[in-house]
Amino acid sequence: MPASPALPAAETHPRELLLELYAAATHAVDPMPALAARLAALRPGTGRRPWLLALGKAAEPMARQAVDTLARSGIEPAGGIAVPPAAHPAPHPSIRVVPGDHPEPGAGSLAAAEALARIAGAITAEDEVWVLLSGGASSLLAAPIEGVSPHELRALYALLLGSGLDITAMNRIRKRFSRWGGGRLARALAPARVRVFVVSDVIGDDLASIGSGPCVPDPATAAEVHGLLEDAGLWERVPGAVRHELLAAESGETAETPKPGDQAFARVTHDLIASNRLAVEAAAARAAALGLVPEVARTPLAGEAARAGERIAATLLQHCGPGEIAQHSPHAPRRCFVWGGETTVTMGDMRPGIGGRCQELALAAAHVLVGAPRQVALLAAGTDGRDGPTDAAGAIVDGATWSAIARAGRDPAHDLAAHDAYRALDAAAALIRTGLTGTNVMDVVIGVG
Repeated sequence: MPASPALPAAETHPRELLLELYAAATHAVDPMPALAARLAALRPGTGRRPWLLALGKAAEPMARQAVDTLARSGIEPAGGIAVPPAAHPAPHPSIRVVPGDHPEPGAGSLAAAEALARIAGAITAEDEVWVLLSGGASSLLAAPIEGVSPHELRALYALLLGSGLDITAMNRIRKRFSRWGGGRLARALAPARVRVFVVSDVIGDDLASIGSGPCVPDPATAAEVHGLLEDAGLWERVPGAVRHELLAAESGETAETPKPGDQAFARVTHDLIASNRLAVEAAAARAAALGLVPEVARTPLAGEAARAGERIAATLLQHCGPGEIAQHSPHAPRRCFVWGGETTVTMGDMRPGIGGRCQELALAAAHVLVGAPRQVALLAAGTDGRDGPTDAAGAIVDGATWSAIARAGRDPAHDLAAHDAYRALDAAAALIRTGLTGTNVMDVVIGVG
């Protein structure tokens, strides 16, 4: 993204400014240039024809980049598959595109998992495989292990999504019951040479959590997963087949997932090419280039979305509220605060409305920002361009958003309690619709004042 003069930030409308900072964040984690740099270092000029397995929300651009990199060396892929969230043209005739379902698995996910099985079955010990992995693969490739039905797996995923558990805990549970999670893909590909290139969508970039760790040893035992479900109050609510499979693994009746030291991982390497931290730092750098004074939160964004929105809005007002602004020269540079991570939404037993975690965070923040100065505004958005099962990436709110929702005939407090942030924010024209960005490194929240 080309640099802009520093002066206009003082005159730019908050919404335009926040959208530019969001664009800087997502541009920085574009998987294509990041992957191109890593693949170029492999020097694939030996005539080897790797298999390409592109799995996740960034599957389309990553597969396309891998094909282009090989073509520059006069090499074509041996074959492969791309499993994205939406259909797109195949990047090469030998690569099959099978879209999965997200955020909850469905028939497309089952078809993608079966297609991957056929590809894996054709790979030999002499082959090399490039696994191009990004967030979302857990759902896009979701198919159950033997003993669990597709319906039971979908019920488990839906329960976990509304449980309030963070993404790491959810993946620790669902990988146990996923056909390709918890190192099972590595086991299917062994002893082929496997290179995994990863776009991280989890806090701390834990490789065992990203995409449910298809090529990573599963560190959690069945007993530990059992305890996690008990502690979350979910044990009696998960499908009976899920409980049966866990208890069978605990007793040794069935095999555990592949663990550290398993020969399935002897020829597997991982390379992290993009993460949330990179996106956050890019937004802050762009803010500085535009003349703002940026500050990046030290603690990753986590916890309940509504509570996080209230805390973030309060922080923004503390530094950019009317009293604070009055103490500074009108020519003083504007401030910018950047958070990165992923919150959760606990649904409970109520029937939820429409929305996603970023929209819920933004709506809760709008309540706290009521009456804030005009230049104070907050953006909360997923870097993938889709927040929950909606067409919005997130939202931008300010001191007038809450009352704008009310003027449109809605009760914003009721919508917040009912997890119906999408309808509320749409009524106030606060939603951001960017379309899929081709990457996925969790969420960014940016405040300016």
